[in-house]
Amino acid sequence: MSLVRRCSRTACGRPAVATLTYVYADSTAVLGPLATYAEPHCYDLCAEHGERLTAPRGWEVVRLSDPSAPTRPSGDDLEALANAVREAARPHDRGADSRGPQTADPMEVARRGHLRVLRSPDS
Repeated sequence: MSLVRRCSRTACGRPAVATLTYVYADSTAVLGPLATYAEPHCYDLCAEHGERLTAPRGWEVVRLSDPSAPTRPSGDDLEALANAVREAARPHDRGADSRGPQTADPMEVARRGHLRVLRSPDS
């Protein structure tokens, strides 16, 4: 017995990645992430057949996103990343640290771009 579920389309042997169900009362086809287990009135589809899915005239196709699938970064994500990079690149005043003077803090010996050479606090 195969542990990988296959696409329900005839003559397609690719692994299934999505499950298709129908809500006849609402004239809706729902394509979502692969169901935990196979059910008799659902259809497992491979990526290609899932993308090409169309519904009969008058029906609506609802495509649910897979939470485990990689998502495209939003504008907020990109802005947060840019702010983090700017903050990391900003020179820091060692004396302005709220924890007071740090005698065991390693000293910066040299700098090349974003890389720093630090002296050990023991030397």
